[in-house]
Amino acid sequence: MMTALINPIMDGGPAFMIPLLLFIGVILLLLFLTLGGKRDASKMSKLISHISLFALVWGLLGSTLGLITAFDAMEAIDNVATPIVAGGLKVALLSTLFGCIAFLVGRAAMFVIALRADTP
Repeated sequence: MMTALINPIMDGGPAFMIPLLLFIGVILLLLFLTLGGKRDASKMSKLISHISLFALVWGLLGSTLGLITAFDAMEAIDNVATPIVAGGLKVALLSTLFGCIAFLVGRAAMFVIALRADTP
């Protein structure tokens, strides 16, 4: 079970995946602090918005760098097998996936904060 969680993180590159997990954690922490009434809702909503957008771009940056590295390696090899290309693309897209998840978690948190602010 634990390997199923750790493998994608290691495959996607810890330099990009670990910060993305931290971004998700910070977003959830800010949400809980806001829902607990300990922080200003509009200020926290803006902060969550910035963090989630940064996480999305961070994931795209990881993917872009991963693809550039993979294509450089493929260029150096004369004949590349299809499974190697498919595996490389899968790995490159993991950071984008985690960035999108962080973005969606952030947007969902903003939605919850907005709903809570509208209720008396």
